[in-house]
Amino acid sequence: MSNLSELLPAGAGAKSAEFVASGTLGSGVTVALQSDGTVKAIASDAISVPQSVGSSSVYESANSQNNAVAYDSTNNKLLIVYADVGNSSYGTAVVATLSGSTFTFGTPTVFASRSAQDLSVVYCVTSDKFVISYNQSGGRSIVATVSGTSVSFGSENYWSSNNLDYTVSVYDPANDKVVVLYQDGTQSDYGYCRVGTVSGTSISFGTEVQFVNVVVFQIGVTYDSTNEKIIVVYGNSTSGLGQAKVGTVSGTSISWGSAGTYGANEVTRVNRATHDVSQNKIFVAYRESNSVFGIIGTVSGTSISFGTRDSLLTSSTELTQTVTYHAAAQAVVFSSQQSNNELRAIICTVSGTTFSKSSTILLANSGDNVGATYDSNEKQIATVYRDTGNSNYGTAITITPAYTASNSADFIGITDQAIADTATGAVIVQGGVSDKVTGLTTGSDYYVQADGSLSTTVSSVPAGRALSSTSILLEG
Repeated sequence: MSNLSELLPAGAGAKSAEFVASGTLGSGVTVALQSDGTVKAIASDAISVPQSVGSSSVYESANSQNNAVAYDSTNNKLLIVYADVGNSSYGTAVVATLSGSTFTFGTPTVFASRSAQDLSVVYCVTSDKFVISYNQSGGRSIVATVSGTSVSFGSENYWSSNNLDYTVSVYDPANDKVVVLYQDGTQSDYGYCRVGTVSGTSISFGTEVQFVNVVVFQIGVTYDSTNEKIIVVYGNSTSGLGQAKVGTVSGTSISWGSAGTYGANEVTRVNRATHDVSQNKIFVAYRESNSVFGIIGTVSGTSISFGTRDSLLTSSTELTQTVTYHAAAQAVVFSSQQSNNELRAIICTVSGTTFSKSSTILLANSGDNVGATYDSNEKQIATVYRDTGNSNYGTAITITPAYTASNSADFIGITDQAIADTATGAVIVQGGVSDKVTGLTTGSDYYVQADGSLSTTVSSVPAGRALSSTSILLEG
C-alpha cells in the first residue's frame, strides 16, 4: 500500500475528499482505500477462510534443537534459527519463503561455530535486519542480513560472560531497540535485561538492568504495540507464582513497573506471552506440574493485572510452547507437544479478561522444540519444530484459524453520498465528521468490523467517537 498522501486526490481537504468508486456505493458506507486510489466498500469481497494446517517441510536434515523463527514484514521472508546437532550444535540460520502454505528454503548457514542454547530471533523494521541472541558461555547477539534466499552476518557482540539461562529477546519498534532478558546464574539467578541498538551490521548494548531480584524461571516476553511497552513474564521461586512486569524503554535503558501475579499452586514454568492487538490484552500461557493454563493480562500505565486462568492442556510434559497472535483472525494460536508426543495447537479468542478455545488441532504426530511467528503477507502462523518422529529433523508447518477475510485494515472513511461505479463522489475521511450513520451511542468509541459495520466491539481498526446517534468523528 502506498502512503495515504500519495493516493489522496489532488486538492483533498482534511475532512472530505473526492474519490472514484470501485463498485456502486451507498451513502454512509465504510470504504477502504485501494492501491490505485479508488475506494471500495469494506468487506464487499469478503471471503470465508477455513481453518487449515499445511504440509510439513524439512529445512534441516539433522537433529535440530532450540528452533526459533521471525518474520521480515518488509521483504516477506522468514528467518529460522536453530542448533544443528548434526554439526556440533552450531548456531545455524536458514531463510524461508512462504507461498500459501508451502515453504521453500535457502541454504542453511552457520552464524556461530559453537553450541547455541536458548536461541531467539527478532526482526528490526527500521534497519531491515534480524538480530539473533543466544547463550554459550554467556550472552551473545549477532545481526543477520537477508538478501533473497541467503543470509549473512555481522560481528558477534559478546555482551556477558556470566552463566546465563532462559535468554529471550523482543523488538521495540517505537524506539527501534532490541531488548534481551535472561536469568543470570552468576548473580543469584535473578532476572536481568539489556537494551540493544542496531547500527549497520553491528549491535551494541546499554548497561545491564535488573528487572526482578528473585530467582526466575523460563522467561517469556512480548511487545505491547498499543501501549508501546515491553511485557516480561516469568516464574518466581520466592512467591511460587508467575509474575509479569511492564517495561518502558528510554534510550539505551529500560525501567520496570510493579509486578502483577498469576498462577495458583507452584512456580510457573514455560511462561509465554503475546499481545492480542484487537482486544489490547496480553495472553499468557504457562505450565504448572503437567498442566498448561492460559490467562489474560490487562496493561494500565506501568502495571499489569490478570483475570481468571483457564486450562489449555491437562497432560503436557514438554518444556517448549508458543503463543502467537494471528492478526487476520484476531485470535491467539497456542502450540505445544502433548504427553503422547503429538504436536498440537489450540485457537484462543480473547474477550475482556477471559478467552474461549477450540479443540486441539493436530500439527504433527510428534514434535518438540517449538517456535512460531505470524506471516502477515500469507496470513499464516509459521511453526518450526524438531520432528521426533523423523530423525529429529528441523521441520516447518503452517496453521491458520478460520476467519473472514476483509479489507477493513485499509479503512479510509465513510461515503457522504451515494456513488455509482466508476463515478466520483465525496468521502468523509479521518478527522472529519460523518452524519450519514445511525444507531450510535453518544460518547462511545466505535471500531470497523470485518463486515464493514461500525460497532463498539474492539477491533484492530478504530473508526472514531460518536457525537450523536447519527454522527461520528472519525479518528485522524
